[in-house]
Amino acid sequence: MKSPLLSLPGAVPAEGRDEGVAAHYGDLFREQRTLADGTGFVDLSHRGVLTVTGSDRLGWLHLLLTQHVSDLPAGQATEALILSANGHIEHALYLVDDGETVWAHVEPGTQDALLAYLESMKFYYRVEVADRTEDFAVVHLPAGSIAEVPDGVVVRETAYGRDLFLPRGDLEAFAGTHGPAAGVLAYEALRVEAHRPRLGFETDHRTIPHEIGLIGSAVHLQKGCYRGQETVARVQNLGKPPRRLVFLHLDGSEVLLPGPGTPVRLAADGEEGRQLGFVTSSARHHELGPIALALVKRNVPVDAELIAGTTAAAQETVVEP
Repeated sequence: MKSPLLSLPGAVPAEGRDEGVAAHYGDLFREQRTLADGTGFVDLSHRGVLTVTGSDRLGWLHLLLTQHVSDLPAGQATEALILSANGHIEHALYLVDDGETVWAHVEPGTQDALLAYLESMKFYYRVEVADRTEDFAVVHLPAGSIAEVPDGVVVRETAYGRDLFLPRGDLEAFAGTHGPAAGVLAYEALRVEAHRPRLGFETDHRTIPHEIGLIGSAVHLQKGCYRGQETVARVQNLGKPPRRLVFLHLDGSEVLLPGPGTPVRLAADGEEGRQLGFVTSSARHHELGPIALALVKRNVPVDAELIAGTTAAAQETVVEP
């Protein structure tokens, strides 16, 4: 779904999974600094929006999700996963309940498969699930923003800022009063800096929550059964995940960033050494320079010097080995 804000001055369209919104509006670092200062907004209107209504909505979702939501207070934001039977991450939901409706935004293009799964699990529960992507656009206000939210707009407030479920027809008017706009490249740089994993970037077909640091934030260890819980409990109580997420400070002298999928190796072994992992996200940060997240084998020493492709990389621990 193409955003009308691509008509704003300087807008350069994003590509890949973020196609449909602006990558930037002409000055990536200025846009990052604007967000870091708590001003401006990010157009995330390409993300999917689902709602769940009905008196059983929270209890029903509690049975399906990794998060404890049966008693979720109105207005309290949370995040949750849907796992496969083997405990691999299939969906990530960013939720808030407004007292009558659960609102969730999800990765672009994943809403159809998620809706189909939820519909298949309704059984006799008093719930209705709807895809509201055509009607509502997600807009992000950064942490520290004092911008006023239009009346009646559902807000999901977190430590990283506020996600608004804005009527899609109001998007251009909102941009006219809440600018400056920042592109998704600025938003992504701050996400990488904060070590926040993203579905489809830090995950592949075999990722389990422990590997990318989602135990606690998206996975509640004291709740009842859900699909994939056996794997979560077994790894938590008896073992260690095979991989772990790391944060990389990249050599700033390189012209090109190592993109997703770039092999990660020990620097001492060079470019022909054994692959120990791969880059999942990379960005140019306004203060830190080039940075990245990567998934590496659990037994990679935490103090090892690495290379991402041909780029030297110093690691910071995100998930303990």
